[in-house]
Amino acid sequence: MKVKVLSRNPDNYLRETKRDIHKVPRNYDPTLHPFEAPREYIRALNATKLERVFAKPFIGSLDGHRDGVNCLAKHPHQLSTLVSGSYDGEVKVWDLTRRECISSIQAHDGFVQGLCAVPDGSSFLTCGTDKTVKQWSINEEGRINPEPVVTLLGKTVFQQIDHSLGHNSFATCGEQVDIWEVDRAEPVRSFTWGVDTVHAIKFNPIETHILAGCAVDRSILLYDMRGSAPLRKVILKLKSNALAWNPMEAFIFTVANEDYNLYTFDMRKLSMPLNIHKDHISAVLDVDYSPTGKEFVSGSFDKTLRIFPYDKGHSREVYHTKRMQRVSVVKWSLDNKYLLSGSMEMNIRVWKARASEKLGI
Repeated sequence: MKVKVLSRNPDNYLRETKRDIHKVPRNYDPTLHPFEAPREYIRALNATKLERVFAKPFIGSLDGHRDGVNCLAKHPHQLSTLVSGSYDGEVKVWDLTRRECISSIQAHDGFVQGLCAVPDGSSFLTCGTDKTVKQWSINEEGRINPEPVVTLLGKTVFQQIDHSLGHNSFATCGEQVDIWEVDRAEPVRSFTWGVDTVHAIKFNPIETHILAGCAVDRSILLYDMRGSAPLRKVILKLKSNALAWNPMEAFIFTVANEDYNLYTFDMRKLSMPLNIHKDHISAVLDVDYSPTGKEFVSGSFDKTLRIFPYDKGHSREVYHTKRMQRVSVVKWSLDNKYLLSGSMEMNIRVWKARASEKLGI
């Protein structure tokens, strides 16, 4: 007669020490676990969605302007300092760490059309509809001297202003593009091409004598500060509102267009854009690159901000709030962590560049 006995090896089910976890026997027969694959799929899906679930991109807002925010400028050396200008002619300096206004001045009679910082960080330039360009000194604490250092009078209304990173020169645009030096009362060089107004101007941050502009006749213009005439011109189907150069690739720039798209061009071949960036559902009003040159942020009439990889056709992120109206200006902070937006309901908002990134400790 055969007798079957139970034989167990204690090593299979007993703990070696009391600190070990208990061993749990499992039967891996798939017939006993009919929902194993769907359950694993749900777990994987939830794990990938955690970033979206816990994303809180909005950090805070800076309120204090009495009219819509029209322009922003980053301090070249202090990450926490921001300068803003509004449609009522007021310019404010903000401390982003404390989210409060440091100082404020009435800079112009009318709109503040353009705003840019001088590369050494000691002052900034403003231009307005009162046909003046003013230089304002700013100390390390962010206090503005109430009297301008220099006031330059123009013959026409200035639309925008930008300073070269490699030269002691700045450019203004309007009925023509003028190159100025602070110690001269007249522009050292002027460029014209046709009769239409140039409403946006930007210096190349690498090739610092090159600048590009957007005109009302739907064209994009390239200028060399050393020459006497514009270099190139390309005409799109609709008007471009703003332009930004890639800070890492000297030949690449992106324009924000009225046809709801953004176009990235290589200045060596303007016949065809390198990429068309879609997703906005209204006119794109402003664009700014990240310090790495890998992404850019755009603000639109559709009351949203979108973040695009520079080589992709669609955005990876969209930011909006209930109260935010059309976004007139956007900036990407120099530490690559924050976005700044100014909109028509008089607020400046601070956002995370990566929505799920944890801030602080």
